[in-house]
Amino acid sequence: MKVLVIEDSRTTLDAVCRQLDKLGIAALPAIDGAAGLESYEREKPDLVLLDIILPDIDGFQVAERIRAREHNGEWTPIIFLTARNTDEDLERGIAAGGDDYLAKPVSATVLGSKLRAMQRILQMRGSLVALTRKLDVANRELRRLSSIDGLTGIANRRQFDETFAREWRRSVRMKRPLALVMCDIDFFKQYNDMYGHQAGDECLCRVARSIEQSVRRPGDRVTRFGGEEFTVVLPETESAGAAAMAEKVRAGIEALAVPHGGSEASKVVTISAGCAAMMPQASNRASDLVHWADAALYEAKRQGRNRVVNYTLPESG
Repeated sequence: MKVLVIEDSRTTLDAVCRQLDKLGIAALPAIDGAAGLESYEREKPDLVLLDIILPDIDGFQVAERIRAREHNGEWTPIIFLTARNTDEDLERGIAAGGDDYLAKPVSATVLGSKLRAMQRILQMRGSLVALTRKLDVANRELRRLSSIDGLTGIANRRQFDETFAREWRRSVRMKRPLALVMCDIDFFKQYNDMYGHQAGDECLCRVARSIEQSVRRPGDRVTRFGGEEFTVVLPETESAGAAAMAEKVRAGIEALAVPHGGSEASKVVTISAGCAAMMPQASNRASDLVHWADAALYEAKRQGRNRVVNYTLPESG
């Protein structure tokens, strides 16, 4: 434990430092406020013993400056050393950031007791900080897991809702286009019926990986929307770019050449994709873009599946 002692009286300073040495505590002496603040920055003490009356700046100001320099939940106990013990002095000391008072002349017994009490507080605080950090890590992991689809490992519907809402607001604010691709594995029920649900799960995972490999931009987000349906949110993307991306996704999945004897669209696993792009405005709703992408997906299925249908929407939505 390191204790910074800021005291302008050499007699008191030496006496307190000797008492600390007997307690096995390293003393960091400072003769005035400026030297004390410099030592605080350099040594990062565990506790500060601070005289109120100093030759340059008073102890109240020193305490305020120490508190101002603490960051990210740091806390260094400050005990004032003083012969002034009025209610007003006590109130001002606490307001300045002090934690306790120690009357002069300093009693070795009282000093030791107060230091032990502060040590216990520091230890308890350290335990609480460590526990808080562990909880913070656990909460971040829970948030991450709550946003990940347990089967495919990509973002889930919850993450889609958050991402899409955020990108919609950003597009409105920045006056930039936003596109959405919705994909559906063709005749997936028949695939499950023919090959079994375990094979169906593996098929979903391969499709998810293929879509992620096709979508390269950091800002684009692939999600499992539900069941055998996937989405791709494409910020700052116009209609032609969305259609090109959807076709790239479709071709990539077809190239996997996963056999699908139950499909009426192909001998391998394929997808149908619908995409829509618009320039969001405050008068539009985010659900409008979802509606038109879903309508385009429905049209792709109606036309025979294993294809992309693209809807270009006017700026008015």
